[in-house]
Amino acid sequence: MTDMTERNRTQDPDGEKEPLQTRKTPTKRGGGDPASRGRTTIADGVVEKIAGLAARDVLGVHAMGSGLSRTFGAVRDRVPGGSKSVSRGVKAEVGELQTALDLEIVVDYGVSIGDVARAVRENVIAAVERMTGLEVVEVNIAVSDVKLPDEEDEEPEPRLQ
Repeated sequence: MTDMTERNRTQDPDGEKEPLQTRKTPTKRGGGDPASRGRTTIADGVVEKIAGLAARDVLGVHAMGSGLSRTFGAVRDRVPGGSKSVSRGVKAEVGELQTALDLEIVVDYGVSIGDVARAVRENVIAAVERMTGLEVVEVNIAVSDVKLPDEEDEEPEPRLQ
């Protein structure tokens, strides 16, 4: 045998030489990358919460939702055990790889509605895509009201001071 052939062979525990190709390699269990073993689903409500929080972070957004939903939400927030609805004014349709969002906002008087809508879209898309890995295909924004400086909020006064 030549030196090259000798290098391509190994010795088994019995001292016999066998070709390198027939040497046993440890088998992988589970069939591949752990990240590909199973499926992750994201509920509509999860995406709605992420989008609602991201939209509220934009300067010029006074509130989320229509007047009626804000009124009911304010009452629900005051009920003991009730929680503040961060997804108010947000509707999401979530697929396996993509999502589409509809937002209803109230803007502060004096701000550019176009600039606020653009900033909301950018912030919502960045937050949802970063946190969920879903592609945001559209963010539709409906401006349902403008908050005037001298207007009181629609939330009722607390009964106890």
